[in-house]
Amino acid sequence: MFKKPKTILIILVAFVLVSQVIPIELSNPPVTAELTAPDELMTIFKRSCYDCHSNESIWPWYSHIAPVSWLVAFDVSEGRGHLNFSTWGDYDGEKQLKLKKKTWKAVDEGEMPPLWYYPAHLDARLSEQDKKVIRSWSESGTN
Repeated sequence: MFKKPKTILIILVAFVLVSQVIPIELSNPPVTAELTAPDELMTIFKRSCYDCHSNESIWPWYSHIAPVSWLVAFDVSEGRGHLNFSTWGDYDGEKQLKLKKKTWKAVDEGEMPPLWYYPAHLDARLSEQDKKVIRSWSESGTN
């Protein structure tokens, strides 16, 4: 009667144990050209965006345990690929303006920060005031 659940549990535990030997890169490359913005905006970004969109990711304990580490590393890699505040100055002016608009659109549509990010990062939630600050920045014509 309990054979099937026990077998599934053994297989699951074996998978988790074996997966620990697969190396995953959890690194923070140097910050080369960080975004320069008003303190209020930087506080919001550092609290809600920098873990995935900068080279200043904070790698929590669970990010060192496979298979969760694979997901975290993938998400950070994807996030940095779309927008990296640590290399902001390397983007040309036109790209910066596009990224500002895309950032606001993602925030306004509730895509960023993603819902799955909140349980482990309760302080990442954006207040209406936070959104106003991001919107104002995104609509400014300056880089």
